[in-house]
Amino acid sequence: MMDHEEAFELLPAYVDQELGVADALAVERHLRLCVPCAAQLAEQEAMHARLRAEGTRYRAPAALVQRIALDARARAQPRAGMFARLQDRAGSGLDVPMRSLHGWGAAALAVSVLALLWSAGLYLALPSGAQRLTAELVASHVRSLQVAHLSDVASSDKHTVKPWFNGKLDFSPSVVDLAAQGFALEGGRLDYLDGRPVAVIVYRHRQHPINLYIWPGAVSDTPPRDQDRQGFHLVGWSSGAMNYWAVSDLATNELEAFVALLRAQP
Repeated sequence: MMDHEEAFELLPAYVDQELGVADALAVERHLRLCVPCAAQLAEQEAMHARLRAEGTRYRAPAALVQRIALDARARAQPRAGMFARLQDRAGSGLDVPMRSLHGWGAAALAVSVLALLWSAGLYLALPSGAQRLTAELVASHVRSLQVAHLSDVASSDKHTVKPWFNGKLDFSPSVVDLAAQGFALEGGRLDYLDGRPVAVIVYRHRQHPINLYIWPGAVSDTPPRDQDRQGFHLVGWSSGAMNYWAVSDLATNELEAFVALLRAQP
């Protein structure tokens, strides 16, 4: 059985399909059991897909391309011939034109500029921290539906769900019962976002599950903000030095109503 550290180091090669069959199968077996590695895989796949789909490319101007080609041909000339011409000019008392020497510096500068533009393009194509978080939230929500693992503790009693997290996290998540308002509490589970454990409180509205992710980190309160990704709706906010994100396939107005009810609780 492949251990966590080895599997984690092989994830980039796994995403790029560079592993042999034996290693790929070992990584896949590990991913079925390791939530942190599965979350990291989802993040790397999201970044990989974005680089392919939205990568910024810069086309060099035609004049610059021609200049580089001319300089390349000049560099290909025999070095001995170049020194011979310089010696002939020196012997005849003529000054060696400095522009022929400056051409080499110009070519090096052009190559450096192209490398800088290429690096800047890669940097701009990388997803931001907020985009990576959104991708992780959706990936976690989808995984919970695919493997039928919405809850580690299944209960509609908040006095059962809240104590279950004791000793498993370095914070105590709030658990609110909204069954009377149409959002039934179903349980809770542990998950991982951005490399740290988070609490997930699970609700259901009719046939639609809602994952409410909670973890500490926000210094000041922020109002709810909506996002849509891959057919799912997300609403995030911060309150009381805690971050909250609700993810569901509910209609936006219904998810916003759920968030409003949560925020209205003391």
